[in-house]
Amino acid sequence: MTVGKEWTDNGAVHEIHSLKRRAAKATRVVPIPPVLVSMLRDHMRQLGVAPDGRLFRNAAGKYIDASAYGITWGRAREAVLTLDEHALELAKRPYDLRHAGISFWLASGVDPAECARRAGQSIQVLFRYYAKFLAEARDHANRLIETSMRRWEEPTGDSEGG
Repeated sequence: MTVGKEWTDNGAVHEIHSLKRRAAKATRVVPIPPVLVSMLRDHMRQLGVAPDGRLFRNAAGKYIDASAYGITWGRAREAVLTLDEHALELAKRPYDLRHAGISFWLASGVDPAECARRAGQSIQVLFRYYAKFLAEARDHANRLIETSMRRWEEPTGDSEGG
């Protein structure tokens, strides 16, 4: 994790620590779709990993400096976004991809409890920050239920004897 030097005990920019609100040696399983597993395996096959297991590092094998991320991210945004999207500050920071990913899961119909689990956050946090997508999921669920209920009311055409 990158933090300002003034916020670490030893003045380093990178700090190694346990997961937020978890025991020092705790890990968290993050299930990912097979297509992403394939992409990550290809990346590791082509580029390897750092001695400490990190997938992404600079040419010297060290941590990537935050300013390098910012420069690369800015170039990527300019290359792929329209002027309007750029002006709206769409995906302004790399961290915005987390929000985009969770929003994509919800819009894809993934159960909100599963989205929260995968994101490593509580369902309450998910409901607070993704209410728009959850409202859309609620409306979609209502349409599915109404469709099923209409099927119950429709005559089946089995008019035997009476």
